[in-house]
Amino acid sequence: MKRRSFLRHASHGIAIPSLLGAMGHHQSSAQSLQKLLNLSNTSDKVLVLIFLEGGNDGLNTVVPLADYDALTKVRPHVILPENSIIPVEGTDFGFHPALSGFSSLYSEQRLQVIQSVGYPQQNLSHFRSTDIWMSASDSTELVTSGWTGRYLEDLHPAYPEAYPNPDNPDPLAVELGHGASLLFQGRAASMSMVLNNVSSFYELVQNEESEAPDTLAGDKLRYVRLIARQSQKYGDSVINAADKITDQRSYPEDNQLAQQLKVVARLIAGELKTPIYMVSLGGFDTHDAQVENSDHTTGEHAELLQTLNDAVMAFMQDLEHLGIDDRVVGMTFSEFGRRIVSNASLGTDHGSSAPLFVFGNGVRGGTLGQTVSISGNETYEDNLAMEHDFRQVYSSVLSQWFETEDAMVNEAMLREFGQLPIFGTPITTAIDKIAERSVTLYPNPVRSQATLEFVGAASQLDINLIALNGKRIAQLYHKAHPGGEFSVTFDVSSLKAGRYIISINANGQKLFKHLVKA
Repeated sequence: MKRRSFLRHASHGIAIPSLLGAMGHHQSSAQSLQKLLNLSNTSDKVLVLIFLEGGNDGLNTVVPLADYDALTKVRPHVILPENSIIPVEGTDFGFHPALSGFSSLYSEQRLQVIQSVGYPQQNLSHFRSTDIWMSASDSTELVTSGWTGRYLEDLHPAYPEAYPNPDNPDPLAVELGHGASLLFQGRAASMSMVLNNVSSFYELVQNEESEAPDTLAGDKLRYVRLIARQSQKYGDSVINAADKITDQRSYPEDNQLAQQLKVVARLIAGELKTPIYMVSLGGFDTHDAQVENSDHTTGEHAELLQTLNDAVMAFMQDLEHLGIDDRVVGMTFSEFGRRIVSNASLGTDHGSSAPLFVFGNGVRGGTLGQTVSISGNETYEDNLAMEHDFRQVYSSVLSQWFETEDAMVNEAMLREFGQLPIFGTPITTAIDKIAERSVTLYPNPVRSQATLEFVGAASQLDINLIALNGKRIAQLYHKAHPGGEFSVTFDVSSLKAGRYIISINANGQKLFKHLVKA
């Protein structure tokens, strides 16, 4: 928590240690006071976690275009047609054709792709790996609390006995569509309110219950409902928040994830002070039927990614409509990726690392990490190497988005993992060195000659034309550029029709432009 937040909370913490003592907390008064001075997140920022349950196939989600031919050799059963992949300008990868909305968010610098996220000694069990991601533990240790649970518990040490209270009338976390997860489990208590499905939310806010029969069984049913309502301490605050919002943008009706996010947007806009939400989308365990044999752009994985894409885009549009888009960021996560080599059942088996998405107006945008490299000689046992530990992502969210002090971040993460540049000013690459927005390639598509132009600083330039299999076709420029205007014209008339990559290396930093040969 930043110094300004500390000062705002100082007056609220002075009278509290005696209350903690009466409730059986054994910390010293000084320790209790220190925690209470850091008691709550005063910002109105919100994090929405989207759990892609089952293990998402990262190689068919973010496709390494420079190694497309090699990928075809090792993934013949699931490889996407080259012309269906959405190229991402300035990179050497493309999005699955179902992720057109993600492509637009990327171009608007409102989506960040974090490459090759995982953890050491990957566990390939769904249950165990899910626990690892939710607890932020090492794969060799068993931890029974979640990273957000520990974080919220440290912010609210008097929870649950003294909650809700006038300063904290709302749920500390809400999870939809997954049941009570390890994610929000603190060391002593669960920190979340659970809405098992979207219907349960509308039953709560509309008070819709079937009439209990006038029998002994009906009496028991009424009693169970009464206890459930009494145990739901935060029901009234959720109802009050929901009642404030009557006008939302449309969401796809048959999209379960979209309907979960619709509830989340309604509660945020209704001024519920809950900082963290989790929603989920199952079905990513695509051992078979990941693609249709007749068309690899269709199948289970395409349907899932289309669901994700449409839900997130509806959510983002609704947040903007409701005027809360600057307050909210979202993040996807999945328990693992899939194997490099596809199986014979039109699917992929459990693998290791995979890309992770963070989206929102507060995100830097761009790409973190290197696009994965595929040689074409991989065997079934081979897996993608991890570049980023998922706990670096978590630490960055707590520190950069919620402005949490390092000591509290490390306590929630169980130790220090370092951070990644996820929030704030857009990520800089060679784009800065040669003024990205001035880089033009024309005509594109091209039949014979193309020209590459930009205005940039002095640099050692190495510009190459590369095939999608990663092989260099031609060196277009290789010497020092004194700075200022630059232009190079080259002939592509002898190339086959298709997509190629121009790699611009300026003082060791790379920028990619996609060229289409007509």
